[in-house]
Amino acid sequence: MMAEHDFPYLTELAAQLRVDSVRAAAAAGSGHPTSSMSAADLMAVLFAGHLRYDFDRPENPANDQLIFSKGHASPLLYSLYKACGVIGDEELLSFRRRGSRLEGHPTPRLPWVDVATGSLGQGLPVGVGVAMAGRLARLPYRIWVLCGDSELAEGSIWEAAEHAGHEGLDRLTAIVDVNRLGQRGPTRHGWDTGAYARRFGAFGWHTVEIDGHDPKQIDQALADVGNARGRPTVILARTRKGEGALETEDREGAHGKALKDPGKAIDELGGARDVRISVQEPPAGARPHRFESGAMSLPSYQVGEKVATRTAYGAALAALGAARGDVVALDGEVADSTKTEEFGKRFPERFFEMYIAEQQLVAAAVGLRVRGWTPYAATFAAFLTRAYDFIRMAAVSRASIRLVGSHAGVSIGEDGPSQMGLEDLAMLRAVHGSTVLYPCDGNQAAALTAEMADVDGVAYLRTTRGDTPVIYPPGERFPVGGSRVLRHSPGDRATIVAAGVTVHEAMAAADDLAAAGIPVGVIDLYSVKPVDSAALIEAATTTGNLVTVEDHRLEGGLGDAVMDAVSELGPRVVKLAVTELPGSATPQEQLAEAGIDRHAIAEAVKHSL
Repeated sequence: MMAEHDFPYLTELAAQLRVDSVRAAAAAGSGHPTSSMSAADLMAVLFAGHLRYDFDRPENPANDQLIFSKGHASPLLYSLYKACGVIGDEELLSFRRRGSRLEGHPTPRLPWVDVATGSLGQGLPVGVGVAMAGRLARLPYRIWVLCGDSELAEGSIWEAAEHAGHEGLDRLTAIVDVNRLGQRGPTRHGWDTGAYARRFGAFGWHTVEIDGHDPKQIDQALADVGNARGRPTVILARTRKGEGALETEDREGAHGKALKDPGKAIDELGGARDVRISVQEPPAGARPHRFESGAMSLPSYQVGEKVATRTAYGAALAALGAARGDVVALDGEVADSTKTEEFGKRFPERFFEMYIAEQQLVAAAVGLRVRGWTPYAATFAAFLTRAYDFIRMAAVSRASIRLVGSHAGVSIGEDGPSQMGLEDLAMLRAVHGSTVLYPCDGNQAAALTAEMADVDGVAYLRTTRGDTPVIYPPGERFPVGGSRVLRHSPGDRATIVAAGVTVHEAMAAADDLAAAGIPVGVIDLYSVKPVDSAALIEAATTTGNLVTVEDHRLEGGLGDAVMDAVSELGPRVVKLAVTELPGSATPQEQLAEAGIDRHAIAEAVKHSL
């Protein structure tokens, strides 16, 4: 705990943070100064007395992790950086301007920000992942997550609360700024910190309720987190939004706006200051634990053998885990179906069961990546839709995570439409900087599982439930951005472009068409993003007719990826995809019903000619 003589300093520091938050928003003409002002005392005490961080070495593995889950309070974070001396006043006043590192909500454009925030309810779930990473690395750093009370209405917060409590992540502390007011009015529970305490307590958290404007209470609460052995801590701090300025203090209608009279507010807060913070550095010499690495020995399957790509993924992931000690795996309680269980059996310390909580699944992967691990997170392709906002924000965070969606498409058969991932290719293609891969056989799936380990950004592997024939010999490479020409002749009158399960239907259709005297080419477009534009352009210019076929919705998937690549050349492109709502049927019946089986492909080619 801090000494008695430090408290006047903390009061001055908090006032400066409020002033600078007002100044930054005033210079920008927008922002969230009132949300920053309510949490100023909390962050002043944290930075001055409890945070351990080396600003000269943000990559230091012993650094504490600070996550501003209430990312709209970015003026406060930037004011803290100014007080720490890592940005100057001129940069502070560049807030929200074009080219500034100080964006409206924090992003890793700043070296001290690891996780982009602003979409509420995400900071705490990512903090859970960072805490899991610390336990894995056997490092004692702490994770501090500043939350707002409004975001406690998000279901993802409670996914995080349950997982952290279940796992006993006692290095994790949530600091909740309970300022009573949301964007349009009062929050659900107002200043009833007990309502939140009962909820967190039910999930096994150590709960502390304090006056968030009393430095002594804040200091005592932050010092107390070390005593909560085996339990995460939540500090529920009652505060006033817009604290210290008559225009805004505890007043509705001031959210997300620069103050109308910033000069008056600054005078009420005692004027500008130049108080500095000396943040304590973490102990020197910390070295994260790492697991052994060895030789890579991917599974291999013989041509003609039948194997599901999900099975090949599971075997390849286990092989990758043996070759690379940085690889970790997460699953959403379907590891027996995604086949991640093989990794879990071989490397139980590096396998994380996240249960049916897909938002926390993806967030934990981001948190693990923040601390240098290489995470693979798997569930059914359909259920990743639930976590799409987390995937989107992972890209904003520049987080390189690997997602795997199994049971994709109508080819899963009798389970019906609720289980069919039919939107995932479009969803993942739309993510900034993403990579989307869709293997058609076991050897290709194994190779792509290893290939995606070092891909930057969000990488997605789509796997198939049913067994499919192996068409590629073992040991072949499939680079990201590539494709394979499976059929080609100078006399081709069209080219069929497929991926995954429809590759086999396309090959069968090509055989049927050849028997009818209609030669066609076939391209396996296993890299749906980025696509092999050169191969597609060549096919478009030589045959003039492209037929795309995919076990996916018509919009945004493989067909649109092909169109994007060749549209300027003007070839005829016929897109076959799932357009109706499927029911229950066998896999082959499903493909026929959707109009994407060998017969439908052959008919489409004939019609296009």
